[in-house]
Amino acid sequence: MRAPRLEPVPAEPADPELRQELLRWMPPGAGVAPLVLFRTLATHPALMQVMRPLGAHLLSRRCALALRTRELLIDRVCARCGCEYEWGVHVTAFGAAAGIDAATAEATLCAGADDPRWSPAESALLAAVDELCAGPALRDESWRRLAAHYDRAQCLEIVVAVGWYRLISTLCRGLALPLEPWAARFPRDAGEVAHSARSAAATPRMPASISRSESDA
Repeated sequence: MRAPRLEPVPAEPADPELRQELLRWMPPGAGVAPLVLFRTLATHPALMQVMRPLGAHLLSRRCALALRTRELLIDRVCARCGCEYEWGVHVTAFGAAAGIDAATAEATLCAGADDPRWSPAESALLAAVDELCAGPALRDESWRRLAAHYDRAQCLEIVVAVGWYRLISTLCRGLALPLEPWAARFPRDAGEVAHSARSAAATPRMPASISRSESDA
């Protein structure tokens, strides 16, 4: 395993304030050590503190998106960004609660947005995610399709969540974070499949198991 580009702080740092901040980033009763991602952000406490409110909102009950919708979005963004770290964390931590089984999780890597396994609303969601990850613009047609299934607040949060998890994916990959030992891995050959899907999505075309956090932060 390669060394991380930035050495994360220990899972239980000596500084009590930093230790408390790490705990705030984790869901209550998570049962695992603070994530490597969080411990890496903790090397820059000021940055860590300003990042938390948006991420906490998207994972809280105040988020406008249903749990399954949110997790399909996150898994798809991570798939399109080739971010095995965050994809695996969410598949393992939230997949069961969101009704996302192993086959569905793999489909976020490999299946098109028009695959019959998706509902019409999910198909519109995944198509918008694909377009935003490739763009990051969104065509009027794609927005109208999204708005046919989601209200204004949900549409806004979809766009914001895609941007947030693209940022998280950039952090994970740009810093070459080691994978969490308990988190799911991309299925065999999924990396190549995801790369092919990202390349296809980026090609210009003619228009055609942890429950939500109770945090109020």
